Amino acid sequence: MTSDTSSPAHTVAIIGGGPAGLMAAEVLSQAGFKVDLYDAMPSVGRKFLLAGVGGMNITHSEAYPAFLSRYAERAPMIAPLLRGFGAEALCEWIHGLGIQTFVGSSGRVFPTDMKAAPLLRAWLKRLRDAGVVIHNRHRWLGWNADNSLRMAHPEGELILQPAATLLALGGASWARLGSDGAWLPLLEERGVPVAPLQAANCGFEVSAWSDLLRDKFAGAPLKNIAIGLQGQPLRLGECVLTRTGVEGSLIYALSAQIREAINQQGLATVEIDLLPGKSLTDVQKALSKPRGARSMSKHLHSQLGIEGVKAALLRELAPAEAFADPARLAKAMKLLPLTLIKPRPLDEAISTAGGVPFEALDERLMLKPLPGVFCAGEMLDWEAPTGGYLLTACFASGRAAGLGMVEWLRG
Repeated sequence: MTSDTSSPAHTVAIIGGGPAGLMAAEVLSQAGFKVDLYDAMPSVGRKFLLAGVGGMNITHSEAYPAFLSRYAERAPMIAPLLRGFGAEALCEWIHGLGIQTFVGSSGRVFPTDMKAAPLLRAWLKRLRDAGVVIHNRHRWLGWNADNSLRMAHPEGELILQPAATLLALGGASWARLGSDGAWLPLLEERGVPVAPLQAANCGFEVSAWSDLLRDKFAGAPLKNIAIGLQGQPLRLGECVLTRTGVEGSLIYALSAQIREAINQQGLATVEIDLLPGKSLTDVQKALSKPRGARSMSKHLHSQLGIEGVKAALLRELAPAEAFADPARLAKAMKLLPLTLIKPRPLDEAISTAGGVPFEALDERLMLKPLPGVFCAGEMLDWEAPTGGYLLTACFASGRAAGLGMVEWLRG
């Protein structure tokens, strides 16, 4: 069944029920516009809820210059969005929903109950009370020749003619939660330039682990280490060995650099410091002590605390002859090279890079080739590490797009 709706001039359509789309809906409804929000899934905010499973890291408390730097080369584009709705404003907004927050030891900001569901419930109640109508199981199919929107739903196809449209469709990670990247060709058909979607905040693969490392240590955390790309400063943190390679917070923080190195060179070599708290000289002195009848494994354990997964990784990556030369082994422990060959599949990534470039948008986040069509959230071409930066920019861009739509609609 196909139906035609003659939308009133003040009705706007928002496609996508993640943080960006919901925030734009709030801005528009408060400005007096009738808002219809469409989402392909049975309920909205599914990826937002998943992000809260391990503790809802909503934003970060670090000073603005450091916060902004997390967006790397996209910082100049993200800056105006954060000036309008940054970390402090986001926390105040959450408090307005009756949800209190606290700052963790790492500077990350969480709701006091560490959950996303209460926040989302309070937010959806506010939106519905403001008149926002949410249409679940409605999948956007693109445009007709007259620029009306095509929307598939369980009973057929709906034709919409809103006064303005916001696309907040996410990237292409965790497609089962609704963000599948199917919008890319729809925009390309309309002359909108798009950058290919790539995995961000993702794990990476090695060519192959040994059977021992893969079978015994997959899933083991590598704690109190430092990692950096070859020739660059190392970062402190931790990561996890997987059956195919490495993942975890330290790898996610470096994922953009690792991915780009692979794109340019076909592989990326990272260097691991297994003992960042000790100098090379200290490690050499410890290894040079007589070990008598003890095995090298016991010597490493007694002198430097190297055991378990760290010892296994050292055996995996250091040349065999280094174990007979304390100076060479010490250097390996301080700069252990690990070659990564490709990211894990896009659908496993926490987020994606690529999408609609800022150059295709005006200052209101409206697509230059498509007047009246705005974009926000992860479908824009930016990326950031985990730690609350992703969500903050999604909220901020949704608010900016909502305000841009209000300005454009009022002419």
